[in-house]
Amino acid sequence: MTNREVIRRHSKSFALASRLLPPTERKRAEALYAWCRAADDAVDHAPSPAAAEAALADLHAGVEAVYAGRPVTGPATALRFLADECAVPRDYPLEMLAGFEMDAAGTTYRTTDDLLLYCHRVAGVVGLMMCHAFGVTADAALPHAADLGTAMQLTNIARDVAEDWARGRLYLPEEWLARVPQPGEKFTDAEFAPAVRRLLALADDYYRSGRAGLQYLSPRCRLAVRVAGLVYAEIGAEVARRGFRVTGPRAFVPTWRKLTLVARAAAELRPTPPGRGTRPPAATWHRPATGAATASAVSSASRRTG
Repeated sequence: MTNREVIRRHSKSFALASRLLPPTERKRAEALYAWCRAADDAVDHAPSPAAAEAALADLHAGVEAVYAGRPVTGPATALRFLADECAVPRDYPLEMLAGFEMDAAGTTYRTTDDLLLYCHRVAGVVGLMMCHAFGVTADAALPHAADLGTAMQLTNIARDVAEDWARGRLYLPEEWLARVPQPGEKFTDAEFAPAVRRLLALADDYYRSGRAGLQYLSPRCRLAVRVAGLVYAEIGAEVARRGFRVTGPRAFVPTWRKLTLVARAAAELRPTPPGRGTRPPAATWHRPATGAATASAVSSASRRTG
């Protein structure tokens, strides 16, 4: 299956947004999605904890092989393309794998910051890698890109509370809940609805930051990213319209509504593109467990060799 087929099969929303990108950026975005999807599925679909641990070991080995310049096969070829084509730093795929390790370990989320660290790892770093895929050169763009990824992950969590709980996972911070259900125990919508409301309000804050970062993108990339953000935010709006219920049919955005969001994004597009250079950002950006944002300068050589 090609990278383009992967994104079309697994995410109608991202597939729509990717069609709005210029050819070079589209190819990079599809490769990034393909690697992330393969890595996520390898851990999520593992039949046992031991199998998940083995999958993570294989993924780590693939990342290390890419950045050591050794031959790779399978999903790691997409990551090799990104490392070579647009200098995606080694820190970012490793940070994403750290998020998948949290899933494999059955991590519980006691505080808001615990959840935000997880969201940054599994989705915020996707935004950071997209900066490289889209030719962004400004370090100032990085936290906004990470925030947009975090916003989308918070929306995913709000939509999928019941589905995740059926798999033994609860991402809602325990400090938000009057009662934390035990594994396998049933819950009511009324118990979780206040936390889901709070989760979507938090997502809105991160969407606002993500939108502030659009100024660093070229016009067509800006359009595609804005469409992706609007579509995901609309998923959260649908959850809200249902009274923040987590049971029942999965919330989704119909095609006609997506097309209206494309039109809205196009109407918002500013005609003047930002200045663009030829080098990727000179910093990698991290969100430590304490919640403080940090950026550390790294050289192009250290990106490639780790």
